[in-house]
Amino acid sequence: MIKNCSIEINGQTLNVETGRIARQASGSVTVTFGETVVLVTAVGTDEVRPGIDFLPLTVEYQEMSYAGGRVPGNFFRRDMGRPGEKETLTSRLIDRPLRPLFPDNYHYETQVIATVLSTDKENEADVLALLGASAALEVSDIPFSGPIAGVRVGRVDGNFITNPGLSQQADSDINLIVACNRSGVVMVESGSEFVSELDMIEAIFYGQEAIQPMLDMQEELKREAGKPKRVIPPAPVDEIMLKKISDIGTPLISEVITTADKLLRQQKSKEVRNRIVDALSDEYEEKKGEIKEGAHDLEKKMVREMILNEGKRMDGRSFTEVRPIECLVGLLPRVHGSALFTRGETQAMVLTTLGTERDEQRMESIYGEHFRSFILHYNFPPYSVGEAKRLGGPGRREIGHGALARRALMPVMPEKEDFHYFVRVVSEILESNGSSSMASVCGGCLSLMDAGVPIKDPVAGVAMGLVADGSNVAVLTDIIGDEDHYGDMDFKVTGTRGGITALQMDIKIDGITREIMQQALEQAKAGRLHILDKMEAAISKPRGEISEYAPSITTIQIKPEKVRVLIGPGGKTIREITNMSEARIDVDDEGNVNISSSDKSCVDEAIRMINEILQEAEVGKLYMGKVVKIMDFGAFVEIFPGTDGLLHISQLEHERVNKVTDVVNEGDEVLVKVLEVDENGKIRLSRKAALGKSLDNVS
Repeated sequence: MIKNCSIEINGQTLNVETGRIARQASGSVTVTFGETVVLVTAVGTDEVRPGIDFLPLTVEYQEMSYAGGRVPGNFFRRDMGRPGEKETLTSRLIDRPLRPLFPDNYHYETQVIATVLSTDKENEADVLALLGASAALEVSDIPFSGPIAGVRVGRVDGNFITNPGLSQQADSDINLIVACNRSGVVMVESGSEFVSELDMIEAIFYGQEAIQPMLDMQEELKREAGKPKRVIPPAPVDEIMLKKISDIGTPLISEVITTADKLLRQQKSKEVRNRIVDALSDEYEEKKGEIKEGAHDLEKKMVREMILNEGKRMDGRSFTEVRPIECLVGLLPRVHGSALFTRGETQAMVLTTLGTERDEQRMESIYGEHFRSFILHYNFPPYSVGEAKRLGGPGRREIGHGALARRALMPVMPEKEDFHYFVRVVSEILESNGSSSMASVCGGCLSLMDAGVPIKDPVAGVAMGLVADGSNVAVLTDIIGDEDHYGDMDFKVTGTRGGITALQMDIKIDGITREIMQQALEQAKAGRLHILDKMEAAISKPRGEISEYAPSITTIQIKPEKVRVLIGPGGKTIREITNMSEARIDVDDEGNVNISSSDKSCVDEAIRMINEILQEAEVGKLYMGKVVKIMDFGAFVEIFPGTDGLLHISQLEHERVNKVTDVVNEGDEVLVKVLEVDENGKIRLSRKAALGKSLDNVS
């Protein structure tokens, strides 16, 4: 059965269709907005994956090159291999709000694939894929507590816009993605230009209102074309065993959850679980895993009750207190910029490297190619949490945290025209007990200032948490790892003293109210300002000079018509300058010339050579030129590379000359004087005016 639902958004039709294609999937839909089309499928296997106690869900978002009328740039010319950054981040964007909506005991292998089939290069596919993922699950037989949907919210000239196109986003000071269900907001992802907390709340709940018709569409699709949902029997609960776990574990866990040191707390927790297993192993020999799970659930329950009923946190802080902070800069002698940011038991060493235009990262996507002059990478080695694991490439989490930190710092980065360096920031997490991404933001800001990058304002970040039981709610500032694990929200907020630059929020409960979000944002602002005070005590503004080990970059402007002369035939001239000066030279069609080298003297030499080649002829000045062409009426003489003038036969000698070749021939060097440069740039030369002049007068 083919079923369509449509609504109007921002003057365009949003259409969701099911039943036409990919019919062997458990559920499939196509989502169309403008001329952007996304196919989303959901498949759940028929058999439970054995031996697991988690949700085996994978979400894949893929942008096919043909969608944008492009051919892949790799050797094989296939859409294959490792997903790009945008694909990875969008996969996470879809996964995060979906994952909490499956039953706790659902252990069937489930896969959601979103494929961009067409793009008009104006309407982005990410929020369409999120809508499609929920719709595909809704019409499938997979149990799912949806629907949800997502929209992008922009703000242009003070007015909010739903799903703004790429051209509108360029003029927007907010780029916000909101995901909601009927209960409230379940996910937020945002970058912004110093937006106030109040304005951000207005944008979020504007998005929630815009989502409601999308939820209606999905409910209609489900009613008319949905499959009956599988019945997932509730997991058996042994109440007697859980009572025994509680009796044995409660007094032991009470000590565990008030141990401030993370590693010691983990050790005590492990010992307690083992003691509970040992005490019950004879009676429940085949249920050791269930006993450990019951002990874990008991610990979670006790942590939450301690926070809500006693107003106490695991490390003894108040709900609004930030952990102790230490900020150090300039630690490493040869690194262009370095900082060590420590907050409690979370520590990030963040390094800044300055490069040239040639180091810029080329980004290829279905929308075309562009270059990034600022990148941020996040590394999370296993030793940061006391583990020994195989080192590998960055996973989705690492890529996501790096993207969040980059988004947080991007609004304060200098314009490329004002700072010609390529900037790479790397955050090495040395210790982790919650909020390492926010430590990367703080450390990244310190490192940039230490490197002399003229950022507009310092940026700090803080992670907020939530523990809620009905009307009993606690909002926590600067959460540790266990508070994230046992809590109901992870809400990361970054910004300057002037406003928010980035948000990321994930909710584990049905939704979050406006009041809770307002409290979280106000509490986050206070925490952010406190952290900024600590950071500015270490370094309050960017250093006045960059590191002596960073490349020296100078930009000069030449006339656009001289670009061809500088490059030379086949790039010969610019290669010669590069080889002789040992400097790197980049020139664009507008005549902007960037000259860079780790040695400033190389830059100076390159500038001297460029000026010599591109110099303008001066009336009355002597030049030693080379005859490049003989004509009946005179000769053309090149006075410097790419510039020649006419030496008329009458200007060869003081007496009459019958034939040009009686005086000069092609290839001869001849001393000439510039008589005139007309308005069209044509140069008139004289040899006879230079006769008897000394070579010392030649420039």
